[in-house]
This record gives sequence, C-alpha cells and structure tokens, in this order.
Amino acid sequence: MANLGSIPPLTQKGDLILSDELNHASIIDACKLSGARILVYRHNDGSDLAKKIRQKADRKFIVTEGIFSMNGDFANLRVVSEIANKNNATLVLDDAHGDFVTGCDGRGSAEHLGVANKIDIYVSSLSKGLGAFGGYIATRSKIRELIINTSRPFIYTSALPSFLVELALERFSSKREKHRKKLWNNVKMMQKGLCSIGYVFNSPSHIIPIIIGSEKKVMKFGKYLFDNGIFAQPIRYPTVAIGSARIRISLTALLAERDIEKSICVFESAGKKFGIL
Repeated sequence: MANLGSIPPLTQKGDLILSDELNHASIIDACKLSGARILVYRHNDGSDLAKKIRQKADRKFIVTEGIFSMNGDFANLRVVSEIANKNNATLVLDDAHGDFVTGCDGRGSAEHLGVANKIDIYVSSLSKGLGAFGGYIATRSKIRELIINTSRPFIYTSALPSFLVELALERFSSKREKHRKKLWNNVKMMQKGLCSIGYVFNSPSHIIPIIIGSEKKVMKFGKYLFDNGIFAQPIRYPTVAIGSARIRISLTALLAERDIEKSICVFESAGKKFGIL
C-alpha cells in the first residue's frame, strides 16, 4: 500500500519510470497507476538501466527493491544511485525486506551498501523485520507534504488502529539489535548447512530461494516439508516465471539452533526424494 500511495502522486504523463524486472507486484501496480511511461530494465543490470534512462522525458524515476523478495539478493544500489545522480533521476527504494534487518542498527540495505544519503524516497514496511503492521514513506519535507495531500490510498482510507501503532512503537523500542544479530547467526547457520548437503543458491540474505523448477514438483516438495514440521512457502507462476518455481525460505530470529538443524535434515531428505540433490 505504501508503494501505491507514493509513486502515483509523484509521477504523471510525460515522466519516465525505470523499474527493475523483479520488482514487487505493488511497485508494478503503482507504476501502472502513475500515468508515466514505464521501462523495465534487466534485473540488477546497470548497463541496461544506463542505456534505457537516456530516453527523453520530463522527469525520470528509478524504482527498485533493496532486497528482492523472491531471490533474496541485494539491489546494486551503488551503481543504481550513480546512474540516478548522473541523469538527474529520482531514486525510489522499497526496502521492505532490508529495513530493520541490514545495515548499522537495522537501518536498511542502502545504509548497508553505503548509499543511504543517495536515496530520494524510502518506502518500507513495519510488518517484515519489525514484526508489526503497516508501512511508511521517508523523504524530504516538500515531497512528504505532497504525498500527504495528494495520495489517494492515504487520504481515502482509515488510520491504523491505535493498538497496531502502539505495537510498532513497542517493537521499534525493543531489543532490535539483539534480535538482528541472532537472525544473522541463523542465516549463516542455515546457509552453511544447506550448502553442505548440496543445495546451490545465490542469496546472501535471510531470504533463501531453493529453485525446484516444476510447478507441480514444488507443491509436492512444500507439502513434504510441511508434513515433516517445516513451513517454507512454495512459490510458483505467476509470482515467479514459469519453470522457476521455488521453495522460499524466510528465516527469523525466533528459530533455535535445533530448529535449523532439523530443517537442514528435512531439506536433505526432501532433496533426495524429489531428485533435487
């Protein structure tokens, strides 16, 4: 909802939006509602972005996720921010999966990659790393006032219930750094364990995709995991491309070492059963 509430008010006919091909559905829908022309650049491909941004437009916007929700990889924000700066483009970052998780004190993927001061509009969620509910937009005061006064999803909706606001504030003031460090210990343990039994993946984050390929097989794989006490969501078309169905592992700080050890054992037996390993 934060993407739908921020991108359309800022863009209009005559503008150009450049969107990473693996951006979240909420970004895709927000871009379509904007009235601007949309060009999709190849995932994390700075050369393709630099080529497509040369096209003429009244104003230019680059929109990307910080950590991509289905791949778990980081956006190449150093390159993207440099291209934005050279072309006088506004850089919009959806950091729903990086906020409260990466960077110093959980300040997000842009801080983690050293480009926090190069992000023009920072869109994020309170329901992922923080474990509360809702979303927010952080930007310069003039842009903030424009969004507050023209964003239809913000104006024509009800405010969050007070108990959800209190929950978010409570979580924000809790021992976030302790939980964040525990999360990354769990990530390292899971990644090491999965690699040791033969799984191959490219994610450096807490989101680990295990590519299965077949849509039918991924559902059977997911059911096998669930029946053996592991909940890892099977993801298939249209969320991901046909033939790239996957199990999406999303780790949390709440997992104990024994939980991860059990998960690795179940993933090993599942991989052998379904011919993945």
